[in-house]
Amino acid sequence: MKLFDSELKVMEVLWEQDPESAEAISAKKIVDVLSERIGWNKNTTYTVIKKCIEKGAIERMEPGFICKALVSREEVAQSETEQLIDKMYGGSSELFFSSFLKNRGISDEEAARLAKMIKEAD
Repeated sequence: MKLFDSELKVMEVLWEQDPESAEAISAKKIVDVLSERIGWNKNTTYTVIKKCIEKGAIERMEPGFICKALVSREEVAQSETEQLIDKMYGGSSELFFSSFLKNRGISDEEAARLAKMIKEAD
């Protein structure tokens, strides 16, 4: 699922709720948080919420325009990562990691954890 930066800001407010309770919150609460955080007005926030609903990322419940995240942060992160690897590295995880390591580098501890993760994935 591709979410634009503005949609991710709305989702972030929902994801900040207790994930175990899968708590839903009012659209008004999202408006209040994003107004304070980044200065969005009510119309902007409602427009972005509606786009998230159309994409199936948010469920709208009544009464009171209550919003609940239908996708997790992890699901969106995985989708975004796969799209990046497909777009920029022709789908090659190896090229992605090679580029990442060349540009950013990792510590010995990170390398050991990655090696362990790769071994466990086999």
